[in-house]
Amino acid sequence: MRFTRTAFTGLLLTTLTFLGPFSGSTAAENPGDPRKLTTTANAAARKAFYTAAFEQHALKVYTQSGLPTSGMSFLVFREALVGYYNLQQRGLASVNKPLITVIDFSRSSRLKRLWVLDVKQQKVLYHTLVAHGKNTGEEFANAFSNVNGSEQSSIGFYLTSNTYNGKHGLSLKLQGLEPRYNSNAASRAVVVHGADYVSESFVRQHGRLGRSQGCPALPTDQASSIIRAIKGGSVIYAHAPSGIKYTSSFLQLDPALTAFARTQGLASL
Repeated sequence: MRFTRTAFTGLLLTTLTFLGPFSGSTAAENPGDPRKLTTTANAAARKAFYTAAFEQHALKVYTQSGLPTSGMSFLVFREALVGYYNLQQRGLASVNKPLITVIDFSRSSRLKRLWVLDVKQQKVLYHTLVAHGKNTGEEFANAFSNVNGSEQSSIGFYLTSNTYNGKHGLSLKLQGLEPRYNSNAASRAVVVHGADYVSESFVRQHGRLGRSQGCPALPTDQASSIIRAIKGGSVIYAHAPSGIKYTSSFLQLDPALTAFARTQGLASL
């Protein structure tokens, strides 16, 4: 289930009333730290602490990265962050590469809808255009597939793999992690690459961005640097428009909290 605005408001209120300011303080500095609870303390209180800490951390990273003014909604960012920690908890995402690439397919292809975020440094490394598949839509993406030959984009969580030089120059292989949505990325040859049809000039001429055969194609002048930055085990999250049904175990908060607590130096959940 996706995280609704109402749910976010409730959890933010929990953060403000239960936790107070959270900035990675030690147990001695933070009287609400669960390490001070007795062994018989209610498990729900521990979960509430970690949930509140996570929500405040997510809001802090979102704000300090400048994402509110870049066009990314908090709800999309939060989904990406939950997935990122879930993948860490499952031992899939590299802990040494704290990067998340977010593609928001709910936005017009005329707009910059790809972000590469450094979660640890809390900053945006790249913000640029990205194409969707020929059969995914014109200006807007509205149809997605995991089927070979569909020439449609796929949604959900990926891990980046190794690079190669192909017909589009330096390209990046992707490992789709979700059987219902993107697990055929490798057999479909869905990769990150540069393309001439991904440019502001193409948008001005055609009223929309050019389209790929399902690959998240990037501007040619940025593709190589982005590929080199995100290769080798970083997370990509392709967010679908609200009208597309998408459910994922990677969006479950509870397992993500364990990895989050570990990276923040908090007691084990």
